[in-house]
Amino acid sequence: MTEGRIAVVGAGLAGLNAARLLWRAGADVRLYEARPRLGGRILTVGADGAPGAGFDLGPSWFWPDMQPEIAALVAELGLACQRQDEAGQMLFERHPQEPPLRVPHPGSVASWRIAGGTGALTQALAAVIPRDRIRLGAPVRRLTRAEDAVVLTLPEGEVRADHVILALPPRLIAQGLTLDPAPSPGVLDLWRRTPTWMAPHAKFLAVYPRRFWREAGLSGGAQSLVGPMTEIHDATSSAGEAALFGFVGLSAAGRQQIGEAAVIAACTAQLVRLFGSAAAEPRSVRLKDWAADVLTATPGDLTDPGHPAPQVFALPAPWSDRLTLAGSETAPRNPGYLNGAVIAAHAAAGRAAALCSV
Repeated sequence: MTEGRIAVVGAGLAGLNAARLLWRAGADVRLYEARPRLGGRILTVGADGAPGAGFDLGPSWFWPDMQPEIAALVAELGLACQRQDEAGQMLFERHPQEPPLRVPHPGSVASWRIAGGTGALTQALAAVIPRDRIRLGAPVRRLTRAEDAVVLTLPEGEVRADHVILALPPRLIAQGLTLDPAPSPGVLDLWRRTPTWMAPHAKFLAVYPRRFWREAGLSGGAQSLVGPMTEIHDATSSAGEAALFGFVGLSAAGRQQIGEAAVIAACTAQLVRLFGSAAAEPRSVRLKDWAADVLTATPGDLTDPGHPAPQVFALPAPWSDRLTLAGSETAPRNPGYLNGAVIAAHAAAGRAAALCSV
């Protein structure tokens, strides 16, 4: 049985940053991730769809003016950033029988993207943690409260830890992880009622040889009451690879019913309708349906697709001194966002360090 003082479950932004902070503080920490990759809902791919620099199929932006914690982390890690380019007019599609309206871009609080994609943040955090402290493809299925430790059950065996940080959405914990003894019905009910950010959604990406929309004086931004995408943005990479992406407005059940190929075809047709015939020939297209990702979405997310609100996620005995929640949804501010994950990671790492006298 492997032993370690602190175990972090989940290698998304919150889990990676909590593990990094603890390792930097001198803690004996180990990180366990069910996926074969790091990042959780952060997913950055190249034009060929393989993980790497380029395009974000998960979170794309952060807002430094409103989210100082993620801005400070990006600066600390020395990551280059670029402001979302919104130059040009945007399109508004209100009826299938009417051409889209060209309107001035309304402007907004500055949105920023990390050069190379948000996956660069994942890589920079992981680089601080020794590779032998990170286990991929290692789903934790059960936590058992022993007399002086917590026993984590994985497919290949058991692990003991003095303290466990669960850097997972509460719904995923309630759905896929057994705690022995079980938390109270009230705690479990709160976890099940907390929406998981991104879980009901799907993002469509089309990569092109050039930014032809700019030639027409358009920003690449569009809003649509027709669909299937409700909101579209320029996703051109920091390396200059031209792309558009959109949030698919079809429900998760609707996407499942018509199938991935039909969703892709409908999204491509919408881009042609909006931006002209050049949009009919993308170099590549990608659809990431987070609702079909069992390590992100639960059945509850498909019927209750709201955004998480700030809640108190304190755990009663016998887990209060052995377990800390650190998913972005548990943050007291900006729950569900990248900034919420940073806030939750700092709080969880500090609490675990104090309880374990790191």
